[in-house]
Amino acid sequence: MVAGVTLSDVARHAGVSQATASRVLNGSARVPGEDVANRVRAAAAELGYFPNAQAQALARRTSGLLGLVVHDIADPYFSTIALGVQRAARARGMQTLLASTERDPEAEREAVEAFIAHRTDGLILVGSRSHEFESDAALTGALRPYLDRGGRVVVVGQPLGTGGCVAPRNAEGSAALAGALISAGHRRFAVLSGPAHLRTAVDRCAGFTRALSGHGFRPEAVVAGEFTRDGGYLAAGDLLPLIGVPEAPAPLCVFAVNDVMAIGAIARWRAMGLEVPRDLSVAGFDDIPTLGDHSPSLTTVRLPLADLGDHAVRLLFAGADGGTVPAAARLDVDTTVVIRESTDLGRWRGSGRR
Repeated sequence: MVAGVTLSDVARHAGVSQATASRVLNGSARVPGEDVANRVRAAAAELGYFPNAQAQALARRTSGLLGLVVHDIADPYFSTIALGVQRAARARGMQTLLASTERDPEAEREAVEAFIAHRTDGLILVGSRSHEFESDAALTGALRPYLDRGGRVVVVGQPLGTGGCVAPRNAEGSAALAGALISAGHRRFAVLSGPAHLRTAVDRCAGFTRALSGHGFRPEAVVAGEFTRDGGYLAAGDLLPLIGVPEAPAPLCVFAVNDVMAIGAIARWRAMGLEVPRDLSVAGFDDIPTLGDHSPSLTTVRLPLADLGDHAVRLLFAGADGGTVPAAARLDVDTTVVIRESTDLGRWRGSGRR
């Protein structure tokens, strides 16, 4: 808004009351005749006046804003889901406000409170919930007054106990990956497991190891690391002393519980003079878009990431004419195993004598 231009200036310029100008410009259901409305809009345009968003929200009882909170916008997993959210929101005539928390529960709660203060019409929280109950309890405490006033909340990950949930089938996807790797001939396994407090990491690790057990196998080592590229890089270095890959008599396949950890692991092994899949195999989870530029191409479990964002918006506004999203509202999203070069046993250095 041009400095000094107020709603009263517009009303005076149009020859109407301030209440009439407000009803026209702030979207009230009580709009005057078209000739008056056109005169008010023309005056606003001539003076360079833009309506106050909070006043519009009060008049319309909707802000047209959607709050999106993610753990790490630099991670392609989150940025691709955010793309799906933004597209779906725009299709509804809404704008998306974004906050990235860097996996800090306090920052997540603060972002939620800020979006509530901005009168967002709905909140979408993307990221694994934690086994640390206190952080989720503080978050649900911040959400409860918003929900009581008719606010809408959907999480992408695991149910929060309030609002709806778009839930990837993490355990099932990693179990399917284990079965596919065994079918391809792999017999030795290790896991880069992610943090023990993140439910996504735990579910993916558990699904994979249970499936191995069902086929008579078990991982030779499970090494925890941060749920990031650098976490995978560091965990990959910790793994090798436990396994002895350079002297291994048979190929080893390492499952990293997300793609960015797998990419970090490959970088660490390459720095040590090891190549994938010549010296060992690796698989990830998510099928992030940047894998298209990665060599070797990475075996992974595909999640329809942009679709997760679209599903979250649709669930958020299902039956959109009132009421909150029920806590029981849940959409489970299937996964697909994608086998690529990184687990190709034919390229293992010992494949010629097997």
